[in-house]
Amino acid sequence: MKLSVNHADDAEFSGGLRGFFEYRDLGIKEATNGRVGAHVIRAVPGKHAVGDNHIHKLEFQMVYVLKGWVKFWYEGTGEVTLKAGSCVHQPPEIRHQELAHSDDLELIEITLPADFETLETGE
Repeated sequence: MKLSVNHADDAEFSGGLRGFFEYRDLGIKEATNGRVGAHVIRAVPGKHAVGDNHIHKLEFQMVYVLKGWVKFWYEGTGEVTLKAGSCVHQPPEIRHQELAHSDDLELIEITLPADFETLETGE
């Protein structure tokens, strides 16, 4: 492992898993040889959630909301709205779907491993 420092003024956002979000890699994947991933994810203004229920094939996933709000549906729980300061641990392979988010949404996502498979469940 190696030290990883990432500054906001060096921030570069790019596309990723979902077209309605932009992703900023925090350098953790490289520093941990792919064992851990960390991103700042922000909404693309004017683009809204589109996607089916899905699962992620991973060991750990945590989301912490920095700004705005996001509404998810989780199997076994139902709808959950997260706002600035909210944190959610999504258990491995829990079926879920993003329903809506604010245009100013920003969140941090941490995953284990950094790269993982997402499977649409279509239900």
